[in-house]
Amino acid sequence: MLAAVARFDLRIPACGSLKEKRHVVKALTASLRGRFNVAVAEVDHQDLWQRAAIGVAAVGTEGGHLRRVMHQVERHIEAFADVELIAADVSLHAPED
Repeated sequence: MLAAVARFDLRIPACGSLKEKRHVVKALTASLRGRFNVAVAEVDHQDLWQRAAIGVAAVGTEGGHLRRVMHQVERHIEAFADVELIAADVSLHAPED
């Protein structure tokens, strides 16, 4: 079993309130969950209007497949109209025996 874990740092330039930010982040996370069947959570910058960090995780048996999924997730985020991707950090982990 392998786990792919990614952190995506985002800028949300059009937001003027935390309510607007929550709307954008919720739409993005729902889109990722529905399209890629991954676990998603906002993991940092909860108190900033125009910044967000989301964590994405997937579990599988093949590293190549997990890398492809995370690459597709990154491309989806880059194409999402309301956010700008600042940084991405993707890693693959095998559980310790």
